[in-house]
Amino acid sequence: MPTPPRAVVFDVGNVLIDWQPGRLYERLVPDPDARAALFARVDFGAFNLEGDRGDLAEATAAAAARHPEDAPLVRAWRERWEEMFGPEMPGSPEIFLALKAAGVPLAALTNFARDTWLVAQRRFPLLTGFDVEIVSGREGVLKPEPEIYALVEARLGLSGADLFFTDDKLANVQAAAARGWRVHHFQGAESLAEALRAEGLPL
Repeated sequence: MPTPPRAVVFDVGNVLIDWQPGRLYERLVPDPDARAALFARVDFGAFNLEGDRGDLAEATAAAAARHPEDAPLVRAWRERWEEMFGPEMPGSPEIFLALKAAGVPLAALTNFARDTWLVAQRRFPLLTGFDVEIVSGREGVLKPEPEIYALVEARLGLSGADLFFTDDKLANVQAAAARGWRVHHFQGAESLAEALRAEGLPL
């Protein structure tokens, strides 16, 4: 049995909590061709990433100003954000709570706007259970930029193989692996639990 990692670092969206913007826009723009045209005109992903570096309300307002003809649909990204986020991912909260009960330090490492992070924690109390929160909107840096991983190391006082990280985005996992962290590309709670047990963690 390997020496277990000393802390587990979780991504949040699509690891602990489901995040699916398509659900909202399928309701707002039911016609697939019209929806595709909207997403071709407005780079929702780009301004969402701007929000993840700071405040999503500010980033959405700026995008709406750039696209006045689509402004109501653009503003819906923030105004109806809660309809994109949730429910909890099957099986993941149970893993989180088992690790917490066993006394394993837990950290969040998430690309998340500072304003919507507070909304998310209010809706899902699970997200208040981290020992350390590294939220991109508060820090001004994003995964997979190396600076955000360094913040995790500094605040936990750990590095390299002492850290286990799971994320649904491969680029983010690879950036952690390059620092010597133990990593798992999240594709469901069952395989995550297997990976954690293989590393000697108490599950």
